[in-house]
Amino acid sequence: MTRCQPVDGAPVADLSKISVPTLVIGAKYDTMDPAHMEKMSRLVQHGRYLFCPNGSHLAMYDDQKTYFAGLVEFIQDVNEKRF
Repeated sequence: MTRCQPVDGAPVADLSKISVPTLVIGAKYDTMDPAHMEKMSRLVQHGRYLFCPNGSHLAMYDDQKTYFAGLVEFIQDVNEKRF
């Protein structure tokens, strides 16, 4: 599989300006590199990473259990100010 690679000069540095809770989702079979997605989650001030081991770029369809459990947990944590 060919993975998308970050482009030199991409606005990765701007990620540190994002201050709202942010969920970054990566998946094993995604064309986006999951390791890069995880790195992005660490660059955001209040970022969290969710990895979908059975997912592709459409993890909400092909890894529904992991995707929605992680999404619901994130929303609940934000709502309850645990994040």
